[in-house]
Amino acid sequence: MRITERDGEFQRKQKDARMPARDSHKEERMTPRQGGQDFDLRRARDAPSPGASRSHRQAVPLPMEADPLQATPEVTQQAKTYGSEPVAGNNNGYITAQEFSSQDTSGRMPFSEDALRIMRAVRFSAQLGYQIEEKTKAAIEELAPTLKKISAERIQVELVKLLMSPHPDYLRVAYEAGITAEFLPEFDACMTTSQNTPHHCYTVGEHILHSLCHVRADKVLRITMLLHDIGKPVVRKTDENGRDHFKMHGIAGEKMAAQILRRLKFDNDTIRKVTRLVKWHDDRPEGMTKAVRRAVNRIGEELFPYYLEVQQADMLAQSDYRRAEKQERLDKVKEAYETIINEHQCVSLKTLAVTGKDLIEAGYKPGREIGETLNRLLEVVLADPQKNQKEILLGMLDEK
Repeated sequence: MRITERDGEFQRKQKDARMPARDSHKEERMTPRQGGQDFDLRRARDAPSPGASRSHRQAVPLPMEADPLQATPEVTQQAKTYGSEPVAGNNNGYITAQEFSSQDTSGRMPFSEDALRIMRAVRFSAQLGYQIEEKTKAAIEELAPTLKKISAERIQVELVKLLMSPHPDYLRVAYEAGITAEFLPEFDACMTTSQNTPHHCYTVGEHILHSLCHVRADKVLRITMLLHDIGKPVVRKTDENGRDHFKMHGIAGEKMAAQILRRLKFDNDTIRKVTRLVKWHDDRPEGMTKAVRRAVNRIGEELFPYYLEVQQADMLAQSDYRRAEKQERLDKVKEAYETIINEHQCVSLKTLAVTGKDLIEAGYKPGREIGETLNRLLEVVLADPQKNQKEILLGMLDEK
């Protein structure tokens, strides 16, 4: 069948009639380049229609993963809504779940849309030092169980941001609202575990919250303080005099901390550092260089400076009982550690003057014996760093 030019024109007219009329102002927005600048797809996508309400036109959408909050005077002086995240503002020092829908006045709707906002509300309050408005807090308590739907990775991000804030002890708000019960029930157990001992004046949980405020805003340090006594509720024993004891809580805490951090999808490096610090946080060497060298060897050269900060924060969150004595011992440990560092004393196999290669050249066969021999020589050097010389150490092997 032959199609004539007239037939083709008729078909084009039918096609044009079926197509909706083009919106000239939308076509202009979607031009790939305007005025020599790259086209902003997000701005074009979120541009309000001519009939949109003023509140919608004022919203500033950002990607869900972005964290728009910066603790600047501008943020603290005026309320802003980024996409659908409530951000603290000039509400008489309160954080509110702002009215994202003109039909919702309960405060629940923002949290029901994305349960992670429950944690963000607490995190914002910790970053800015604001309280959470009562209606908003009630909505958080009601919807806290919905955090079960949120991935561990997203919860971890909010937890770390809260811990790194100027008010890490606002984790107490999360506990009171039933939030920590959903992802950190071990902490809830600490909040209800008393410490009937003269060394303490708080429950385990309150001691943890106070200790968080005595350590600098470092991720490893803050997480360590959060978990350093997490094993106490498990090992608590009360004697006939009513005094509580928490023997081996460091070892129990190390295992529990590893389980918690893996559950929250922390990276292996953080897990390694935190669990080791939790294990040894209550280790109390005497303030002599020999004892401190062995402590550095036990805890690790890399982590020992962290350990000193953990011990200081732990002590400051306790009662005043024997405080001066405890501080004196810790100061001596710090001085001994400085001496060890300044004199480059050997505290590990890494700086031992003899290596496995030296032992093989001396006639040892590769295997377990080499490791055992190196550790035996290290013990000699930890007792007397002056003996960390190759000739002296190899001579000790000849004597054997």
